[in-house]
Amino acid sequence: MRTTKRFQPNTSKLIDRLKRRFDKWRKSRKPRTRIPDRLWKAAIQTAQQCGLNRTAKALRLNYYDLKKRIDVHFNAQSLAPAFIELSPAAAGSTSECIIECENKNGSKMRIQIKGMNAPDLNAISAAFWRSER
Repeated sequence: MRTTKRFQPNTSKLIDRLKRRFDKWRKSRKPRTRIPDRLWKAAIQTAQQCGLNRTAKALRLNYYDLKKRIDVHFNAQSLAPAFIELSPAAAGSTSECIIECENKNGSKMRIQIKGMNAPDLNAISAAFWRSER
């Protein structure tokens, strides 16, 4: 995780704004309700800019829970492939297949396979679905 080492005046405003969001959620939630993903994501972004310990304390979050979520967030980003290579078509094969996918963010993927054995479509589609996070 990368954090800024020097104090920046805007970091206090960032934490205060997010703290108000957490306080509002805490007042309106039902007992034993999990923190929503949108708040966790905001906490991860704030920790990147303001520091893990400072963010966890200000938001009254468990330091290790926030750290674990940050680690998972960065590991998921680094595991997503930027490019997937498909093997060339086998000679004499005439099969054809088109697969189109669209995730909830509106990103689209189209796979057109002509004259070759089917690649590992599971790995390709898993990489696509992971990228929406």
